[in-house]
Amino acid sequence: MVKMTKSKTFQAYLPHCHRTYSCIHCRAHLANHDELISKSFQGSQGRAYLFNSVVNVGCGPAEERVLLTGLHAVADIYCENCKTTLGWKYEHAFESSQKYKEGKFIIELAHMIKDNGWE
Repeated sequence: MVKMTKSKTFQAYLPHCHRTYSCIHCRAHLANHDELISKSFQGSQGRAYLFNSVVNVGCGPAEERVLLTGLHAVADIYCENCKTTLGWKYEHAFESSQKYKEGKFIIELAHMIKDNGWE
């Protein structure tokens, strides 16, 4: 008989030599500064950053939402460590001018802090 156990979620750690963004609630690494695309986004709780890729983040189901830039299919993202909702992932943009967002991630400033090497 094989006993099934719940698999453990391991955190990814970004290199200490790089400037990183971390979850403000549990300090799990979220993104490398090199993955930052734009600081000019608005989240539901204020300013937000757009990232090319993130780590230690889970993704909920996609749903259609009307955002400031039009209709998008987005999925809420959350910290894998503390389960706090951080922002969303753009799954699909319905307007051609917004296609560059597809597959990218929004993290609200209210949920992240700067770590490692910020002067």
